[in-house]
Amino acid sequence: MPTSYELPEVLDRREGPHGEVVLRRHRGLLQIIANGCFLMDTSDGRSERRLVDAALDALDGRARPELLLGGLGVGFSLAHAAANPRWGRITVVERERAVIDWHLGGPLAAVTSRALADPRTDIAEADLLTYVNERSATYDALCLDIDNGPGWTVTESNGHLYSSAGLASCARVLRPGGVLAVWSAEPSPEFEECLRNAGFQQVRTEEIPVARGVPDVVHLGVRPG
Repeated sequence: MPTSYELPEVLDRREGPHGEVVLRRHRGLLQIIANGCFLMDTSDGRSERRLVDAALDALDGRARPELLLGGLGVGFSLAHAAANPRWGRITVVERERAVIDWHLGGPLAAVTSRALADPRTDIAEADLLTYVNERSATYDALCLDIDNGPGWTVTESNGHLYSSAGLASCARVLRPGGVLAVWSAEPSPEFEECLRNAGFQQVRTEEIPVARGVPDVVHLGVRPG
C-alpha cells in the first residue's frame, strides 16, 4: 500500500574539512544538507535571484560591474547572474569540493552548466573570509549566501564573517560605491547595525515573500565612495 511519506534519497555524502555535506533528492527536489542542517533546495530560488538583482540595482549604473558570489549552493544565484549580460566578471567562492563537483557534471549541472560555460565565470575553491582577506578593492558587488543568515551559521567559524572584522574584510574587497548583499532566512536589525558600524552606508533590508513562513530577506549596504 503506497504511503504519503517518501524518504529522501541520498545521492552523495562526503566528509569535508568543515564537516559532513550531503546531496539528496526528495520528491523531485535536490537538497543540500551541511552538518545535519538544511541549507537549500531547488524548489524556488526567487530569493537567491533577488539577492543578485538587488545588488545590481543598488549599484550606481557603472558598466560591466564585477561580481563576487560567496557560496555556490544549488546554483540559482550564479545561473541568474550569468544570464544577465550587464554583469562583467563573475567569481564564485565555494569552500566545499563536493558542492563544486555536484555542479561540474553532477546532479546540479542542470542548474549551472550554461553559467559555468560562460567565459565571465570562475570558481574559486576557498574559504570566503580567507579569500577576501587576500584581496583589496577588486569587485563592485559581493553577494553572500553561505549560511541561513548572520545569526544561523552552518559552522561556528562562519560567525566571524558577520563580525565587525569580517565585514571590514568584505568592505575592503569592494571598490568605492560597491555593494554588499547578504541573504538571510529572517530579518536581523542587529545585523543592520553591524553593517553601519562597519562603515557601510545606505543600509537597508529587503523582504522577499516565500510560500510559507516569514519572508526571506536581503541585507544591503554600500561601501562609501
